[in-house]
Amino acid sequence: MHPEDALKRMRTAGSISISPELFEKLYLSPQNNVKGDLRRTFGNPTPIALVGFIIALGPLACDLMGWRGAGGSGSASIPAFLYFGGVLMLLGGILEFFLGNTFPSVVFCSFGAFYFTFGSTLIPQFSAYANYAPPGGAAAEGLATQGFNASFGFITLSMGLLSLVFLVCALRTNIVFVIIFISLVTAFGFVTGAYWALASNYTGNAGFAGKLLVGAGACTFVATACGWWIFVAIMLAALDFPFVLPVGDLSTVIRGMSDRNKEKV
Repeated sequence: MHPEDALKRMRTAGSISISPELFEKLYLSPQNNVKGDLRRTFGNPTPIALVGFIIALGPLACDLMGWRGAGGSGSASIPAFLYFGGVLMLLGGILEFFLGNTFPSVVFCSFGAFYFTFGSTLIPQFSAYANYAPPGGAAAEGLATQGFNASFGFITLSMGLLSLVFLVCALRTNIVFVIIFISLVTAFGFVTGAYWALASNYTGNAGFAGKLLVGAGACTFVATACGWWIFVAIMLAALDFPFVLPVGDLSTVIRGMSDRNKEKV
């Protein structure tokens, strides 16, 4: 091929604008106008954060449901919480920020911070439980557990409210993302109920809390499955495979304010 023809083709390919449907599949966010050309210069960070999400959340879901004897509140997955959930999601969120994708940036950074928080409570050096323990042996240990459960329940409640906000915002992205946040809102509600049930002294609450944790595990398992689906869909689209996985685009269901203003003009 003649060098001028090759250069012309490269310029033509570089000037092709990405479709809104493909953009929202790749970045989990409605297409927006940002300055610069960073999206064509750098790779898509969304799959990086999704890997952290599914690898950290999947084992936790199995722990909560007690599959094959799993348990311990996910203590065996502390490194996964910190390095997959914390590092990868925070890194993905920061990179989304530089690309101008506000919504996925906030989502990934928020959940990355939560994974750091949750993993840190399981590390003895942070003394998350010990700080609640008054002197007094086994009885004091029970009081420490109750104090920790009552306090940490407010963190999971806050995450549930945050996920609810993300759920409303996700109504402009795709169905898979909506299902993820529906599952997470329900899961955080179950976990909060379990923590507060364990914090009380009523007889039989331990069994009730166990059922709530199993329900939370089932919800997070659904969120993990949806995370795998959208991760594979993004990877196939990024490599221009001849087939795609549908994610249920919702961008045309709820029109954006800018689109409505254009119609008025």
